[in-house]
Amino acid sequence: MARFTKWITGGLGFVLGGPIGGLIGFAIGSLIDGSVEVVNYGEYQEHQQRGGNPYWRTAEGDFKMSLLVLIACVMNADGRPQKKELDVVKRFLLANFGEEGALEALQILKKLLKQPIDDVQVARQINQYMNYSGKLELVHLLFEIAFADGVENPYEIQVIQRIAWNLGVSTVDFNSLKAPYTRTKDINWTYTTLGIKPSATDAEIKKAYREMAKKYHPDTVANLGEDIKKKATEKFRTVNEAYEELKKQRGFK
Repeated sequence: MARFTKWITGGLGFVLGGPIGGLIGFAIGSLIDGSVEVVNYGEYQEHQQRGGNPYWRTAEGDFKMSLLVLIACVMNADGRPQKKELDVVKRFLLANFGEEGALEALQILKKLLKQPIDDVQVARQINQYMNYSGKLELVHLLFEIAFADGVENPYEIQVIQRIAWNLGVSTVDFNSLKAPYTRTKDINWTYTTLGIKPSATDAEIKKAYREMAKKYHPDTVANLGEDIKKKATEKFRTVNEAYEELKKQRGFK
């Protein structure tokens, strides 16, 4: 039996409790072995009761398992997932997490897809323990998968929007994350990416760029592992791309 280490050796903490814990229990059960660092879920609750920072121990394993559960939610958005959807996810996993990590993730994902998942409850659990930068990257990766085939599925977008809402992601950030994927249909995608309107002044554009660049800098998710940090760089690049395009259009430096 394969040892599920690639996706959970980064530590499991808050995902061992709540609705995600039940889903993980079904998906990987006894496959969790001694090679995996497990943080006692009770430590999270006790820490919160003492008034501590609820985001103190969000680990790489927590993030990746949360991502797999949310991917299952998106894939089930319009009913039973199609083979082409699984192929898209497989390519995404291979490209970003390597062959071994992708194969492990797919085994877990296939089991998750057989279960009914309440995306609202899952998102609320994640919202309770993960910091804002991590939540933004989750939504970013869900968009990456949803648009990987070049087609916008309204059911998938609706699920991602509901997930984002329950993660506490603002409408401005949700639209910013989505904008680069719809640039061929939205002439104002550069403004949306920076979280501003076309009527913004040059000074407002510069300010918005600085704020977005800080918000989406890859270092904000460095604690989630190199794989995730690498993916976060893509969003950071789109922020810079949007800014450079607006500078070109408006002729300012």
